[in-house]
Amino acid sequence: MYVAGVIKFLKKQVVLTKSAMAMSVMSMSVMSMSVMSMSVIVVLLSMLSAPQLVMAERLKDIASVAGVRSNQLVGYGLVVGLDGTGDKAPFTDQTFRNMMSQFGITIPSGTNPKLKNVAAVAVHADLLAFAKPGQNMDITVSSIGNASSLRGGTLLMTPLKGADGQVYAVAQGSLVVGGFGVEGNDGSSLTVNVPSVGRIPNGAIVERAVPTSFNQGDSLVFNLNSSDFTTAKRVVDRVNQLLGKGMASAMDSTSIRVTAPRDPSQRVSFMSMLENLEVDPGEDRAKVVINSRTGTIVVGQHVKVDPVAITHGSLTVSINENFDVNQPNALGQGETVVTPRTELNAQEAINPMFMFQGSTSLQEIVSAVNQVGASPSDLIAILEAMKKAGALKADLIVL
Repeated sequence: MYVAGVIKFLKKQVVLTKSAMAMSVMSMSVMSMSVMSMSVIVVLLSMLSAPQLVMAERLKDIASVAGVRSNQLVGYGLVVGLDGTGDKAPFTDQTFRNMMSQFGITIPSGTNPKLKNVAAVAVHADLLAFAKPGQNMDITVSSIGNASSLRGGTLLMTPLKGADGQVYAVAQGSLVVGGFGVEGNDGSSLTVNVPSVGRIPNGAIVERAVPTSFNQGDSLVFNLNSSDFTTAKRVVDRVNQLLGKGMASAMDSTSIRVTAPRDPSQRVSFMSMLENLEVDPGEDRAKVVINSRTGTIVVGQHVKVDPVAITHGSLTVSINENFDVNQPNALGQGETVVTPRTELNAQEAINPMFMFQGSTSLQEIVSAVNQVGASPSDLIAILEAMKKAGALKADLIVL
């Protein structure tokens, strides 16, 4: 069935090629026409070659293959060669003693090495899918003690383990640190970026490959990055249009199963063809996203509201403390007294009421809110009230 689908696809390409050749022959015959006819043809060709607004996306951009994923690795090691910016944590001293004992050097108990150029660090990396032993990968090194900077340091050989406790890579090399810090004798300091974190490009060598299910079974499963029944159906229709009916089927709103050849070499070519298919993804649900900390509000498409009238006012209360001085009478009897006088004023801002009609669009919502002059905090309160009243037809997401 797979071979038949590919042959069908190739036949379509041949037909398209023949049609293009026929059009070329017709164009050559038209060259004998008048200059006016040729001008019309040039205009039509320029219109056909103009860029079109295409909403389709490649399958590789909206879905991933089940089982083809990266794996996180982590390790613990020592960075040496620092210029007096190491840490003084007790576990750094213990790690240093253990490392020296592996080289046959015993540090007498009770002796404090007082290391200033050594720092304990955590090393982490992502092992990409299909990574093979001997390949290199980038690593990130972060201080876990009180080291002030890792600039100029060298990471000693550190095994990187996966979630199963097995060693999959070994890291070592000189750090590249983007930040730096300086201190003065008077205690003043200046720090740029983060000097306690660095990277080592190609600083780890893969020692073990992660088993994958890519070459197993007679099918492949594509998982959509965003679950959507409409997108899943369109992917199935697009694959079946190319390969033949029944080659793809939707398991749910996320997963699509596609029948694939068992031969690994054919499966790679098969995947190359599928991942470049262009599919029109389904439109997302209507959403309004609010960040209450920054006041950022993002209103997505298809946001509608039912007929609703809204007014948003604020009550302002001001209190002023004044003091009056009472002088004694003309005969000099009495004393000068300071008497407090309090003024209390309450004022409510008068804001106009505005009304949303049924099936209001995004543009109408923005225009109405701008006319009222609501601030981001006011708009957040308005949208939350509209959602509670059932007038806002969208998912309200507060970050």
